[in-house]
Amino acid sequence: MTDHAVQAPQRTSPTQTTMRAALIDEPGGPDVFRLADVAYPVTVNAEAIVRVHAAGVNPIDAKTRAGAGAAKGITRYPTTLGYDFSGTVVAAPYESCPFPAGTEVYGMSDAPRNAGSYAEYLAVPISHLARKPRSLSHVEAAGVPLAALTAWGMVIETAKAREGQRILIHGASGGVGHFAVQLATYFGAYVIATTSTPNVEFVKSLGAREVIDYTKERFENVLPQPVDVVIDLIGNTHDNMGTRSLDVTRPGGLLVNAPTGSWPNLVEEAALQGVRATHYKVSPEGSTLSVLTRLLDAGDLRVSIFDEFPLASVADAHALIETGHVRGKVVLRLN
Repeated sequence: MTDHAVQAPQRTSPTQTTMRAALIDEPGGPDVFRLADVAYPVTVNAEAIVRVHAAGVNPIDAKTRAGAGAAKGITRYPTTLGYDFSGTVVAAPYESCPFPAGTEVYGMSDAPRNAGSYAEYLAVPISHLARKPRSLSHVEAAGVPLAALTAWGMVIETAKAREGQRILIHGASGGVGHFAVQLATYFGAYVIATTSTPNVEFVKSLGAREVIDYTKERFENVLPQPVDVVIDLIGNTHDNMGTRSLDVTRPGGLLVNAPTGSWPNLVEEAALQGVRATHYKVSPEGSTLSVLTRLLDAGDLRVSIFDEFPLASVADAHALIETGHVRGKVVLRLN
């Protein structure tokens, strides 16, 4: 068989042809979701089939459902959303696969180009997988991949967090933010974080050295000196927090922004003030997720689950995400 040969489609059993999934038929509000029986997935190339036990819900899911976010990648409706998942491999693509049937795994789907994780089963490239942390339940593990990989990419790969560095993190209590605070702290940076009143103590418990309650004071008025890096998880969607962050970043410092569409002219604005800037897009890399697994199992990193819902209540999960007041992660239970 050549390297370019396509693996034969695989199924859990010869008789299984359908599964339950949450679908949307068009963009819209949370009420566009419906549950339906859909075709059981097939695999090609180095893809495994995973029985999904839990699926994470992320702000990008809600944006995509509404027609923004990654919606341009949807090739046809109805479609199934969802990036994060934790579950069990039921079909491996080849005999020596590092994730044989029965392996507990977690990772990210390639939604919305293909069906996402709001379904009982998922076909996913094995390069997107890592073994589930032994210390976490499936619900907890499903809250990790997208948010933790985004935080790692922003804080470690891009900002290169280290001792002696002052890092300001906006949105510190959210899904990405609560991992960003922990990772920056773990690698020795001095972390300053912004959050709202109910989350101040939570963010302190993650390792932030200073926590600024943005409902009571403006961060630019209380920072005693400029920061080296801003991890911006808000952008200019609220009170121009992105633009204001440039005023507290040292010349030659770095601002890393993640929310899709939250600050379109970021790079140009930053350049005018002598600050380096970049947007960031997450990659579903199983190898990096394996590193995060070791940190989670060692107790050096933790995931906070704010709420969990059954798949039938996916609309309620999306409505909650859209309030913008979620501490940590929201997760769907499937099996």
